[in-house]
Amino acid sequence: MIERRPFDRLGAADHGWLSARHHFSFAGYHDLKRMGWGALRVWNDDTIAPQTGFPPHPHADMEIITYVREGAITHRDNLGNVGRTEAGDVQVMSAGSGITHSEYNMEAGTTRIFQIWIIPTRFGQPPSWGARPFPVGDRSGRFLALASGFKEDGEALPLRTDARVLGATLKAGETAEYTLGADRYGYLVPATGAVEINGIRLDARDGAAIRDEPVLRVTALEDAELVLVDSA
Repeated sequence: MIERRPFDRLGAADHGWLSARHHFSFAGYHDLKRMGWGALRVWNDDTIAPQTGFPPHPHADMEIITYVREGAITHRDNLGNVGRTEAGDVQVMSAGSGITHSEYNMEAGTTRIFQIWIIPTRFGQPPSWGARPFPVGDRSGRFLALASGFKEDGEALPLRTDARVLGATLKAGETAEYTLGADRYGYLVPATGAVEINGIRLDARDGAAIRDEPVLRVTALEDAELVLVDSA
């Protein structure tokens, strides 16, 4: 089963400095049919104006992954972590027992991110933050784990949950496959480009909620950049 969720039908919010699309219920957007997908709770498509951002605010017991699509995001938290994560790179914040953080676009141009929240399997742990680059060439033509709760994904940023966040870049005409285990939930979004997944077309920034599909076969109709969450 693959349910296409067109970008123009997602929840939307415009705060002036922030333009957001919500794949799942979030803040002022509430849809009982879209409260999450497996352990995946939030997928926000955020466009942040220059020299603006999210002021300090708290979280607890949530895995929060930021995938930067354009520009850069600057993170600060009450643990003393400071970091700038730029396009193509990923940061993970494990909120654990509690953390207060800010995320600002300190750049001269617009920043665009995917903000992904996944429910953890371990609660009340000490909070943490980390970021790392993922060169486009490393995920060319294949899915690469960017953040993961599985030990075998040793190069990925660690998650405290039974899930993976994966990225892939495909040239037009290229195909990549990913095996989605039984009883797993997949959610795929092309950051750029159009693709076909198991016969279903997705345009840029559409979502695909996936269930009971043992193998995902993704073919790029245009040059494409993909993000996939595989969760319990």
